[in-house]
Amino acid sequence: MLKVLGRITSINVRKVLWAADEMGLGYAREDWGKPIRDPNVPEFLALNPNGQVPVVIDDGFVLWESGAVLRYLAGRAGSDLWPQDLRERALVDQWLTWQATELNPSWGYIVPALLRGDPANPDPARIATALTSWTKKMRIFEARLAETGGFVANGRFSLADIALGLSTHRWMSVPVDKPALPAVEAHYAMMKDRSAAAAHLGSGTP
Repeated sequence: MLKVLGRITSINVRKVLWAADEMGLGYAREDWGKPIRDPNVPEFLALNPNGQVPVVIDDGFVLWESGAVLRYLAGRAGSDLWPQDLRERALVDQWLTWQATELNPSWGYIVPALLRGDPANPDPARIATALTSWTKKMRIFEARLAETGGFVANGRFSLADIALGLSTHRWMSVPVDKPALPAVEAHYAMMKDRSAAAAHLGSGTP
């Protein structure tokens, strides 16, 4: 059986778990990642020298980096969540990459500070700066969803919706005043209605 190493409070671990659930792939999950279990030990670093989760092990094959894992699982399952058509696949990849490289870094201070208490006394100026940056990125997502009328790419559910649905979950979870983003909110509601998403968009998994 597929093994997933990582704590469920990691957004990148939840990408993998949600995708596996959507594809009907069985897996066993093992807790790794601070503060539950420090990955900076020889046992884990032998699997991923970066000391980051998730790591998947599939019949002896070891893979890390959540985007690579998502694509691997889709290929393994023969799932259209990562389309076969070259251009359709490229659009899914575009938004997966944007989520990881543009959107996620924008919350780098505000999410730990307001959802995890790290630091315990956050700097209000840094919170404001982070929120401005994050809002700018979320407006890009809002514009995309307003253009497509629903899903992120190709008019149907894909790996990109998983990654960005989880990002929106963090946006919705942070206790600060935020602008209304109706298309994002509609997309989030649609994601929450998916049976496979229930365990990954819950209140205990920001």
